[in-house]
Amino acid sequence: MQVFTVAIIGCGNRGAEAYGALIHARPEQFRIVALCENNPEKLNKYGERFGVGARFESEEEFFREKRADLLVIATMDADHVRQGVKALSLGYDLLLEKPISSKRKECEQLLKAQRKYGGKVLVCHVLRYAPGFLKAAELLNEGAIGRLVSIQALEQVMYWHQAHSYVRGNWRRTKDTAPMILAKCCHDLDLLQYYAKSRCKSISSVGELTFFTPENAPKGAAKRCADCSLIETCPYSAKRIYVDMWHEEGCLATVWPHNQITTAYPITDEALYKAIEEGPYGRCAFACDNDAVDHQLTQMTFENGVKAELLMTAFTAKGGRIYKFFGTLGEMVLNEEEDEITVKPFGGEVRVIPIKPLIEGGYGHGGGDSGLIAQLYDILTGKGTNETTLEASVESHLMGICAEQSRLAGGKLVYLH
Repeated sequence: MQVFTVAIIGCGNRGAEAYGALIHARPEQFRIVALCENNPEKLNKYGERFGVGARFESEEEFFREKRADLLVIATMDADHVRQGVKALSLGYDLLLEKPISSKRKECEQLLKAQRKYGGKVLVCHVLRYAPGFLKAAELLNEGAIGRLVSIQALEQVMYWHQAHSYVRGNWRRTKDTAPMILAKCCHDLDLLQYYAKSRCKSISSVGELTFFTPENAPKGAAKRCADCSLIETCPYSAKRIYVDMWHEEGCLATVWPHNQITTAYPITDEALYKAIEEGPYGRCAFACDNDAVDHQLTQMTFENGVKAELLMTAFTAKGGRIYKFFGTLGEMVLNEEEDEITVKPFGGEVRVIPIKPLIEGGYGHGGGDSGLIAQLYDILTGKGTNETTLEASVESHLMGICAEQSRLAGGKLVYLH
């Protein structure tokens, strides 16, 4: 059985904790041989964990030569295209974290490089490999609700996830990363065009940052949670999110989001308290340098006439997506929060399909993370189909780029092509 060597650039939650761990767990298929990460603590943590001696803090040094068969690119969004072009020129195949880029020209630049150098690129739209979302596609293809007319999609970001990733975290400032419609919802945009089976014709979008601003800080709030009298009562308290939740989850050795605020392995109370006392994740959620939106509504018309609406909002108690599909012969609801798909044929018997049994031990994003890595091996050996090619992914990225263009223009209708 062929074993592919793997290098990883960007040893964060996705590159190391998700893809790296899943790849490392398949020694009969993959062997991690090189890591590149500009944070030396992370570099050494995962170097030890994966047993990798070739460790690079310098991107320039790392790219002096080809280090493996496959490169996992899981750096910040703005780095993806530059690193992807260089990697393809060296002869790598790529597992590329989404979003590719928030710029149309950069997406086209990477696609041009792939066509020139010929490497395989699998973009990490992991929900395309998640059993629940695949089951919904299967039901649509079978005609369970007749001809699809429209889709209503709700992306429940969840209140504490918003505070973690888009207020305190890496994706809080649009000058440093992709806008939130791409950073959080490129999965949704990819799925909507996948379900519609059509390119998007036009798009409009409205949204803003409404709540996580200094003027909305509770009375008496301090700049840091550790110094605040509201540390035990504020729902956005760093102690409640990172320490109390970790205990509620069973004090696991490593688990997101707690493993993102500290490099300690295993995680400890001491490490978490130090992180919220000294690090960026201990800042008051109303005293950060964030400008990412906390809600956004996007409407799409596809070239085949299907319409779709996507609401992304921070203001939900729980996470999970809720998709409603409306067809000429019925209605279907995919509800991750309730863990079920409900098919409601007009004049027929309602059918409820639990999602959890479909996953069967899958990891992350409804089993999508593990499904993607399982498919990755087949794609590299030429035995599997790449459902999230670079070319296909560029289309959904254009949807996000145009949605943000529309939002900044007050909801103006934008045509994609």
